[in-house]
Formats: sequence, structure tokens, C-alpha cells
Amino acid sequence: MNTEKRFSAVARTRMAVALVVAGCLALVGLAVTGQAATPERLEFVQVGHWVYNDAAQSAFHVDGSTNRVDARADVPGANGSQVAQGDGSGYVVERNRITEFDKATLSVEESVPPPAPETPFVLEIAGGPYLVYRNAGQIVRLGDPAATVPAGGPLSRPVATTEGTVWTHRVDNGSVCELPKGAAVMACPAQLPPGHGGGLTLVGDRPVVLDTTGDSLHRVGPDGLGDALPLGIKLSPSAQVANSAVGDRLAIADPERNQLHLIDISGLDEDRPSAKPISVELSKGSRFNGPLSSSNVVAMVDETRGEVLTYDATGKLRSTTKVPGQGTAPRLAKGEDNRIYVDSSDGSHVLVVNGDDGTVVDVDVDKAASSQTAGAPSAGPEPSGDQPAPPPQQQQAPPNTQQAPPPPVAKATPPGAPRKVGATSGDGSIKVSWSPAADNGARITGYRVTWTGGSMRVGGSSRGATISGLTNGTPYVITVVAENSAGIGPGASAKAVIPGPANRPAGAPAVTANATAAGNVSVRWTQPDLRGGTLVHYLVSVTGKGQRTVSSTSADFTGVTGTATVTVRAVTKFGSGAEVNGATGSRKITVPVASGPPTITITQVRGKDNALYVSVNVDGKGVPATCTAEFFSETKPTACSGATTLTIPSVAWVGAITITATVKTSAGTASDTWRGVPTVNGGALVWLGPLALVGLRRRKEKEIL
Repeated sequence: MNTEKRFSAVARTRMAVALVVAGCLALVGLAVTGQAATPERLEFVQVGHWVYNDAAQSAFHVDGSTNRVDARADVPGANGSQVAQGDGSGYVVERNRITEFDKATLSVEESVPPPAPETPFVLEIAGGPYLVYRNAGQIVRLGDPAATVPAGGPLSRPVATTEGTVWTHRVDNGSVCELPKGAAVMACPAQLPPGHGGGLTLVGDRPVVLDTTGDSLHRVGPDGLGDALPLGIKLSPSAQVANSAVGDRLAIADPERNQLHLIDISGLDEDRPSAKPISVELSKGSRFNGPLSSSNVVAMVDETRGEVLTYDATGKLRSTTKVPGQGTAPRLAKGEDNRIYVDSSDGSHVLVVNGDDGTVVDVDVDKAASSQTAGAPSAGPEPSGDQPAPPPQQQQAPPNTQQAPPPPVAKATPPGAPRKVGATSGDGSIKVSWSPAADNGARITGYRVTWTGGSMRVGGSSRGATISGLTNGTPYVITVVAENSAGIGPGASAKAVIPGPANRPAGAPAVTANATAAGNVSVRWTQPDLRGGTLVHYLVSVTGKGQRTVSSTSADFTGVTGTATVTVRAVTKFGSGAEVNGATGSRKITVPVASGPPTITITQVRGKDNALYVSVNVDGKGVPATCTAEFFSETKPTACSGATTLTIPSVAWVGAITITATVKTSAGTASDTWRGVPTVNGGALVWLGPLALVGLRRRKEKEIL
């Protein structure tokens, strides 16, 4: 049996390689003969994983297929740095610096400051990599074109599809937003109900929202959230969902209850009840990171015990492996090669989790670092172990005939990065300044200043330069590098600056607002074009509620009635000058008011697979409504409007039955009762079994009482 398995694996591998080679040859042949256009850009899956080793102050590449370290890039960085890889570059990511290195030459390219001093979540995907600064609500794309995209608020853990779309969830207002590959603006097609917590995952490479408050899953579509799929379990607010499904199961960790749940998600795309969740007990008192999924495996890190745990789709524990190393908790990362990588916090070890069977291999990065570091050669042969080395002979140099040799001089190296690089805008110009770079043993001979569309060189004693002839209204990132006789050092960049006439007011923010029947208004907006100024704060007002000073991009108001106008303005400052009020962005909002009590009518009752599907028509009279259906037991309240289907799972019946549907709004409650025989596939079905008899007995007892 083992021989057959090995043969099958080898055969599949050879077949895959043959198909890839054949496809490549076909593409080359078509391109050469002129029969097909050469693709503008071929997307390749990134193989392996980069880790930063604190002791060696270097980034190392681990090949997951061979479980070996096969590349090293000497890049300065802080202990505990992360490494993200793109098509041609790698990036050592610190809290206060991002340093790029070339994956081909393994040389340092440049350094840039991050948008926030926090550890980001790394996504290695097509068009990336991306760094998601969850607390600051900023998304940095390091790929081409590079960009920093504001999300508008704090984020839960993001996910990304195979074609390169990043999906995020705003934890402050429940918005579900997407950033397509190469885009610089986010769109938010869906939103969780107010007060609901949640997270994002992928099912079939499509986004799905976990509602931890409603204990349900929803597809995300262009028109918002899809129908709810009940989980069948109660989650705590801190529950975390895996990045993707494993077969027909989705992993959800609930650390407060010390459980890992595997939820049947087939009901998301099929109108049928879900199978019972599989629950696995986790170690009590431990802190966990994850879950993270590959095609067939779910991995979690027990941070308290320093162990990585792997499970299959049935919840069976595949392996428990200790993570070597010292420092803080290990890190989980999903590779594009269907493997999961677990880094020790100091980068001394990487555990490679096989995405197919959950087996784990420990790669000793420290050992590889030692073997790749060549020591200085010995000056002569070492003395034999059989005889002691003879003592050195005392010789006296002739007086005044020889001088002691000069001490060795360290070889000069390229300079460091310039420090404190800053830039200010002018009319068609930008003034850039910096502090000196470390010369590293050789005098700084000059500084190179570069930007999109141009460059200039100034002397080694210069501490600034003015760039003219720029286009007003266009953002520019200015990068400065130092030179000496040993070469060119790494670059450092200032934040993007937009040239323009001084004291130009900022543009108008794009404003959105939502109101509830209770008079609560949530206002959100995007940062406008600041026209080269520095943002001070925003001025936000709602009719009848005065004006607020806000530093974020959201605000909430209560007690709003009728139709109100929301306005937002950005206040900016140019240097030490006076504050300037920007253009006003506005939005009208009407607080919904119920025109009367709600109504509900049961239009059809269908039975299928031990479940009843109750179709109702609901009129909430202008305000949000929730509905329930009762047959021996009552369903959870579900948002309803117009034609809505309520599901009563895990029931049985015989003959005619009675069902009650109820609707509730802020203006009142209404009910409708239906009595008859449920239909299945267009006809009546009489289903009889032990559960049905129990149901009849309970109904009779209830009627007698």
C-alpha cells in the first residue's frame, strides 16, 4: 500500500510538471510564431517563505518543498521583524521601517517609513504583498503600483482572493469592504447590523462574513449580505474564523470557551440544512493564535505552551509540535504554495506544515545561518594534537631600523540611509531636507534625490534640496540616498507630498450616513485631497446637534429626528500658518418613522429534509423589522422585509399542522397563523416517524391544557 501511495504521488508530480512544461512551451511557441500575443504579465505562485533571523540580522528563505534554507539576504532590522515577499522583492517589516531587498541580487534597495508604528498583518498575494495596519485602518500595497489606502477605521483580520482582491471588515461600523488588485480606493458593498461583531473568511474563493453576534454566516455580494446560515452553536464575541474553508467545513476558534468548531457550510450555496457542527476541546488556560487553513488542514498555535496543532476537516488532531526559539509567541503565516509556516519569534526556526496531511517539519534557520557564514581563514596550520606548540622565540628588532606595522584598517562599506527625511510642498515645487547618513568608513561624496519623473544629485555636505517644475495636485514621494567611495547606500523616503499654492483649502470629503428608527445617525467619510496641507482635524455637524471636532473619519450622533443634513470639513495647516477650513462635504439623512404597526402574512409552508420553510410577506411600515416562526419551538429573530423565508430546522410532522409567524418593529407586533399540510416538491407529504408521534403527543397535551 505504501509503495502504491508513493508511486501515485510521484506520478501526480510528474504529470503536473509535464503539463506546466507543455503549457509553457506552447505559450513560447505561439509567441515566437506570432500566433498569440505575449501576456503583459504572468502571475506566478510564490514558493516558500521568508523569515527574519534576529541573531544573524538577515532574512532567510525556506523552501517548503525541500524543507531547506536556500537563500540569505543581509538586511538590517529590529528583532522580531517580519518578512513579506512579492514577485521581485522582499521586504523586512519593522514597526518603524520597511526595508526592500532584491530577491535576485539579495541586496538592499531602499527603506520607507510605515503609516503607523504597529505590527501589520501580512498578505502575500497577486499584486502584493500587502501590509494591513489593523488598528490604524491603513492598507499598504508594496507591489506595483505601490500605494497606501485608508480604510477609514480599525479592521478585523483581512482575507484575500486568489486573483488579488483584499477584503476587510471595519470593527467600528461593521462595513465589509474590498480593495481590488491595483486599486487605490476601497468599495464597501455590505455591512453587518449595528452592534454586531464578526470576521471575514473565504468559501470557494468568495468572501463570507461570520456574524458572531447573530451566530450565522453570510455570503457577501454586490447587493450586500446574503441569507443567513445558522451556525448551530453560540459563539463568544472573541471567536476567530479561519481564512478559508477546508472542504465543506469552516474552522472557528472560540478561546473563551476553549473550543475549536468545524461548521458545515454546504448550506451557503444549497437550500438544505447543515450537518451538526464538530467541536474540539482546546487546552484550558492557553492563549491561541489562529485558526489558519490550507486545502486540507487547520493549524493553530498554542502560544502559552509554544506548540503548533494541526487538525483535518473532521476535527482529528494530526500533529502537536513544539516551536523552538525564545522570545514572544510564534507567528502563523499562509504561503501561496498551500503550506502553513510557523516562525519562532526570534526567527531561529520555521515549522513547515504540509497543507495536505498536516505533518510538520522543523527547519533550523540558526544552523543554516552558521553554515552560510564563512569565518576568516587561519594564518597558518594549527599545531598537531600530539605535540604542544613551541613557545614563540624572543627576538629583538635592531634599534631604529624597523617600525611597528600600522593597525589594520576596516574596509569601508556603502553609507547608511539618510535620517529624518522630510518634505514640504510649494507652488509647483517640493522642498526636501534630511540629516546626514552614517559614512561607514568613507566620506559621503553626495546625495541622490529621486522622485517619479526625475532625479538630482547634490554634494555630500548638503542637508536639503528644492525640486521645481512639478505638477500641482499630483502626489510625489521623495527618496534620498547617500554615496561614498564604497557605493550607494539604502534610501529613505518622506511621506507623499502634493505641491500646490500655499493655503489652498482641502477638498470636500465623500460623506455617507445611516440612520435608525431610534434616532441614531452614524456618519463616515473619506480623507479628501488636502492640497498639500497637513490635516489638523475635521469639523462635523448634524442639523440640530451642533458641530464637533473629530480627528478620525467617523462620528455618531443620537436623538436626531426628521430629515437632517450632515456636513464634514477638513481643517488643514501649512507650516506655522493659520488653520484653513476646507470645502464642505454633505449628505441628507432621514430618520425612519413607522407609519403604523407592522403586518405579516404566511404565503406558503414547505417541508424538506426534516425542516420547514415558512414563506412570509412582511411590511414593517418604514422601519426595520424582525420575524420569528413557531412550531413547538420558536426560531431566532431574523431581519425581515417583503418576501422572506423563515426556517424551522430539525422538526417532523404528520398531516395538518399549525404554524405561527410573528413580526416586531419599534411600533408594535403582529402575527399570522397557518394551518395545513406542508408541501414538498409541489405536493402534500405525510411523513410519519417516532419524532412525528412525539410532536403529535406534545401538541395534544398543549391543546388539552
